[in-house]
Amino acid sequence: MMGLALKDRQQHTYGDYLQWPDDLRYELIDGDAFLMSPAPDLPHQDVAGEIYRQAANVLRGKPCRAFIAPVDVRLPKRDEADELIDSVVQPDVLVVCDANKLDKRGVRGAPDWVVEVLSPSTASHDQIKKRDLYQRAGVREYWLVHPIDRMLTIYRLQNGEYGKPELYPLEGETQVGILPEIVIGWDELVARLPDDY
Repeated sequence: MMGLALKDRQQHTYGDYLQWPDDLRYELIDGDAFLMSPAPDLPHQDVAGEIYRQAANVLRGKPCRAFIAPVDVRLPKRDEADELIDSVVQPDVLVVCDANKLDKRGVRGAPDWVVEVLSPSTASHDQIKKRDLYQRAGVREYWLVHPIDRMLTIYRLQNGEYGKPELYPLEGETQVGILPEIVIGWDELVARLPDDY
């Protein structure tokens, strides 16, 4: 499986990213610009939308806030200015509990919980490059939803590292470890996914 296409072999920053045309979506990881796929297919959006809906409903009126892509998440390595940040991603679903990380451009700093819904074109990118980036940035819990395989992979940050992944079928309910009030129900969602998806 080929990964996402690189824009070029140059190193880029968020300052560069802001100058690019809006009709093409990129993510930056350590200065490498990866061209994102065209709009995800409907089942992918259904999965992401349902997870977002369930999380946002639970968090209504609470300090933590749920967001759905596209939202720019800038992940600085230290305290560099926005324009010098070289990692900017757009997770499918994210929750941020520190309001100081939110601004009109999106999120600056690690979200608490990130969900990526895998598709054949992004699976290796999400499972390797983004996993490593989220671990380094300090994302406390990272979920990879595999709608085709009907599986969920969960990484939890412990002592600055993701330990061994936890694997679950997409059935019943799954509680978010760091936000136990959020419990994602799968059965109704999975029942409406196409059989060949």
